[in-house]
Amino acid sequence: MHKEQQIQIAREYTGRTWGEKLCLFAATGFGLGLYAPFAPGTFGSIPGVILAYLTTSLPFAIQVPFCLTLTLAAIPVCDQAERLLGIKDDGRISADEWLLFPIALIGIPVWNLPWWSMLVFFCVTRAVDIIKPPPARALQSIPGGKGIVIDDFIANLYSLAINWTLYILVFR
Repeated sequence: MHKEQQIQIAREYTGRTWGEKLCLFAATGFGLGLYAPFAPGTFGSIPGVILAYLTTSLPFAIQVPFCLTLTLAAIPVCDQAERLLGIKDDGRISADEWLLFPIALIGIPVWNLPWWSMLVFFCVTRAVDIIKPPPARALQSIPGGKGIVIDDFIANLYSLAINWTLYILVFR
């Protein structure tokens, strides 16, 4: 890690309350989004792989409400992190990615698939999030945490359709 990057990270945490530090820690994928040398959103979304794997082991009837709960939980975390960092939809904020990644795998039994299938699903989801098909891109202009989260919610629905197609055509 470069010296300038270390100084910037220290600056983000200096003078913050424990609650603010905890919020930034969670919002940046447990710090991965802050410490990443590049692609902070991708690095910060890595915790979502574990969360998605655990979520897909739940019964389908629980997966959907659980994913909606995660989506609603991401809004205040992202909202507060945006205020703390002072940048609209700061790329280091990845709670919207890692908390919503389970949406992209609802109903797919990843525990019965080869280990690398999760890597494929993750890459698909990251690509769709970066491309942001309509109306996702337009919705990110909504202010605060709602705008940060809504585009990822829509992108994850697209990813869910693509991942299900891959599951049916490749992995089943």
